[in-house]
Amino acid sequence: MALSKKIINSFYLQDELNPDVWYLPKEKYMGDPEAQDYKLKPEIKERLLKVAEVFIDYLDTDLFIHDVYFLGSLVGYNWSEYSDFDIHVIVDLDDVGEDRELYEELFRLKKSMFNASHNILIKGFETELYVQDINEKNESQGVYSLFEDKWIKSPEKENFKIDEKKLKEKIQQWINIIDGVLENAQDEDLEGAIKLVKKYREKLRKYRTCGLQKEGEYSYENLVFKYLRRNGYIGKLENFKNEFVDKKLSMNEEKLTKYKNTYYRYIYI
Repeated sequence: MALSKKIINSFYLQDELNPDVWYLPKEKYMGDPEAQDYKLKPEIKERLLKVAEVFIDYLDTDLFIHDVYFLGSLVGYNWSEYSDFDIHVIVDLDDVGEDRELYEELFRLKKSMFNASHNILIKGFETELYVQDINEKNESQGVYSLFEDKWIKSPEKENFKIDEKKLKEKIQQWINIIDGVLENAQDEDLEGAIKLVKKYREKLRKYRTCGLQKEGEYSYENLVFKYLRRNGYIGKLENFKNEFVDKKLSMNEEKLTKYKNTYYRYIYI
């Protein structure tokens, strides 16, 4: 399988923050501006807060909302056509005491359902909502407070280089793994197939998390994950699970007729 040069090129850094999202105040035009000199365009901030408000209403929680963060590649120099608006609603899960795990699971479920059922585009970029604990560490290069309209952490323009050969090898390894998992899952029963796919989705998630913690957003582990998401391979894992479940639980007309005939013979004996 030929790897997409377009996706790999999207990992290289831009010279400036996205001009559709950010602007430089007049007094900052002179010289070579840094990220902290940029301000979020007012219309973008208002729209992101409106999206967050809809999400918060959907969460239907009594927890205090400490802030709403805007983070991810659109808050840094690594933005591309594949970027999206990452919007994090900040709460303090210590406030729920012993029910913390319950709330974490509830917010994960609601986050997934909200994102799956909405397709909100801002300047052509998708939006992704998330509930974040106030004590959770952000691995994003940049974090911007929508409540305060200021930087929490501004990104730095790093001297970032990609060893494309190394990256392609790692990508191909995971493509081969996923293809193998999906092929092997075909021979499993329903429960076995779901467990197998879930196991490798978790392995891939941990692989990415390890890279983020070790080397940040520009780690090869994170770039591999982004490539697999952008080329649809992570989606293949999720789609396979749904399609396999549907296939196993469906009953065609021939089997249904056979089942009915067997049932009626049984009740009349």
